[in-house]
Amino acid sequence: MARLTIAEALREGLRDEMIRDPRVFCIGEDIGIRGGWGGAFTVTLGLEQDFRNRIIDTPISEAGIFGVALGAAVMGLRPVADVQYGDFLFCAMDQVVNQIAKMRYMSGGKLTVPLVMRAPVGATGRGAQHGQNLESFFLSVPGIKIACPATAYDALGILRAAIRDDNPVLIFEHKLLYGAKGARAESDSVDASSEIPAEDYVIPLGKGIVRREGTDVTIVATLLMMHRAVQAAEQLAGEGISAEVIDPRSLVPFDWDLVKASVMKTTRAVIVEEGPKRGGWSAEIAATLAESMSDYLTAPVGRLASPDIPVPFAPPMERFYRPDSKRIVEAVRSLVVPA
Repeated sequence: MARLTIAEALREGLRDEMIRDPRVFCIGEDIGIRGGWGGAFTVTLGLEQDFRNRIIDTPISEAGIFGVALGAAVMGLRPVADVQYGDFLFCAMDQVVNQIAKMRYMSGGKLTVPLVMRAPVGATGRGAQHGQNLESFFLSVPGIKIACPATAYDALGILRAAIRDDNPVLIFEHKLLYGAKGARAESDSVDASSEIPAEDYVIPLGKGIVRREGTDVTIVATLLMMHRAVQAAEQLAGEGISAEVIDPRSLVPFDWDLVKASVMKTTRAVIVEEGPKRGGWSAEIAATLAESMSDYLTAPVGRLASPDIPVPFAPPMERFYRPDSKRIVEAVRSLVVPA
């Protein structure tokens, strides 16, 4: 057993998978520069020393990165494509949405696209073009699996599952959860490190987990918001409110059985996400629960998200913009405690 941060766990996962399968390689901007950071957040740091021809640096062209990765995947390799910031996926939307997501379906299953896409997300003092949460943009794109690991243990297990999957998988990683050190240390970061077993393990995509058990309300949250939800649940426990916190770990596929079983028990639900509320993935979860769980719900499904504005740059505004444990507590109280 070794305790690793998310960045370290992802690095070891990439190393293990490249050793296990010679078809696996990484491609992205600045991921293999000797003496560099190992990508924007140290995930590939040092891997170029052991895999000189399989850590491929590219020009600043996201469309090129994903076009090359798609071609390699279709021809039988298993690329892991890296973007420095998730926001840059917009520079490759045609490749990702019109090609990668649809190639297997359009070929009638004759082609497989075993392609992993890694994308850092979250507001971290970088402003409107480097701090978005993009999960909702891709939720409506059939053909792509979407994972959101919030701990190092999950990040490693999900990465392994994604690399071994024959379908494209988009992994969103929150910048405040990496745990990177030195020049890439993030202020306001959260400790998401885990004890990592030596043996090989995978976490199936579509399998969520109960982070904290409770009986009065179900809180569904991913990435940074999962950690904030656990903090809120601890505070609520001191007020006599028992909150169950569920981390879906992936949005596509989604662990409906886990969430619905929890709502059947608690009869209330609050969905928390960091992205803007309008059109958010929380709306999809809330709508589905309202449609299918009306016999169990004793209160409307609550949603907590960021305002419908671009991510602010000024630190005080950014803190105001993003949901925190205090606002999660308030959202739960509004459902559980009579007005």
